[in-house]
Amino acid sequence: MANSMKPDNTAEHSQLSLGTAAARQLATTTKSVPQMQGISSRWLIKLLPWVQVSGGVYRVNRRLTYSVGDGRVTFSTTGAKVQVIPQELCELPLLRGFDDVDALQALANRFEQKEFKAGAVITEKGKEADSIVLIAHGKVNQIGAGKYGDETVLGVLADGDHYSYQALLESQDYWQFTAKAVTPCTVLVLQQSAFEAVVDQSPSLKKHIEQFKARAKKKQDTSGQAAIELASGHSGEPTLPGTYVDYETSPREYELSVAQTVLQVHSRVADLFNEPMNQTEQQLRLTVEALKERKEHELINNRDFGLLHNADLKQRIHTRSGPPTPDDMDELLSTVWKDPSFFLAHPRAIAAFGQECNRRGIYPTSVELNGNMVPAWRGIPIFPCNKIPVSDSRTSSILLMRAGEKNQGVVGLHQAGIPDEIEPSLSVRFMGINEKAIINYLVSAYFSAAVLVPDALGILESVELGRSE
Repeated sequence: MANSMKPDNTAEHSQLSLGTAAARQLATTTKSVPQMQGISSRWLIKLLPWVQVSGGVYRVNRRLTYSVGDGRVTFSTTGAKVQVIPQELCELPLLRGFDDVDALQALANRFEQKEFKAGAVITEKGKEADSIVLIAHGKVNQIGAGKYGDETVLGVLADGDHYSYQALLESQDYWQFTAKAVTPCTVLVLQQSAFEAVVDQSPSLKKHIEQFKARAKKKQDTSGQAAIELASGHSGEPTLPGTYVDYETSPREYELSVAQTVLQVHSRVADLFNEPMNQTEQQLRLTVEALKERKEHELINNRDFGLLHNADLKQRIHTRSGPPTPDDMDELLSTVWKDPSFFLAHPRAIAAFGQECNRRGIYPTSVELNGNMVPAWRGIPIFPCNKIPVSDSRTSSILLMRAGEKNQGVVGLHQAGIPDEIEPSLSVRFMGINEKAIINYLVSAYFSAAVLVPDALGILESVELGRSE
């Protein structure tokens, strides 16, 4: 009987007021502008000083340099067999500019493939240097004597690097360091006797080697540039040296690149659906954002002018152990030691560096930028950039640069004042309405980047992400 007195909670109750679902039909909805997940901070575009290129082409004039950059060599593989591509031997300073294909093929055929386990010695300090070594795959430490006689890592070599072409030019010279494999390595070795045999059979190669030796004897400064003769510390009336500053005869020219798209908006949409937001304006805003994202991507990755591909090979260094350690960041600073402006790294690379600092009990300071605290190393800010690629093997790169034309650094290139411009070097041009009543707008961005001198940009390569001990 007691249970029968309880109220029936499942019974329908009559509605006493207007429901929210119906009320919304009379209410004004507050809407956000269209959101876009792909928009990033685009720090590179913000931080680069932009130089006006009125003629569409920017020429970088430099002093003449005799030093030839240590290029990286490319290999071909057939199963487990690795061969150097003959034309790639021209990346060696000794063979730069040599174009006799037959002689290059003969040299390529003389290389012997060797395999080394991790920890194995490839060449030993003090032994006779009678070969050139090309590293096809793996990482190698160059180990030599430190300041106090203890062993230290002088440098790190990896895929495509080589040492030492000088061994082929001289007899009875000796290795100045020990090369030890950090990981399993595949290397190609050319013995001096095999090299000399090819030289004897090729007059063109013999002539090229003689010309190379003659260039090597010319006076150079520490940067490899043609020396400017000066006198100092003298007294009396000695004859002062005469000199002049020589220039490169074929300076690098950067032509402005373009990123474009055609924005299409139906006239009915543009006419009828513009309240409370202008449809054409919002379509254009998101298109411009996408174009700016592509612009930063090209500034990093374009094979012609992108920073990852235009850093001098002498300015590229490798991590010593894999993850980006404070030691690696210090070594990167040593490549751009004159007024470095900022680091640029993928967010995951910044996190990996933070993990290494935590592991060592180091707490990097931050710097203030426009009211925001930015992580830094040695007082140099580290900015995130998701356009720096992360490979399938979870490796990336960290860039360090000196920015500005007056500082002989890295600069962005654009041309402000173009027709129908809405931002410097970015234009939106009306292209008309087609027979389907679709309005077309041509959206264009013109840009490029230049590295004025080689030591303005350094790259820490093969940075491992997410390694766990």
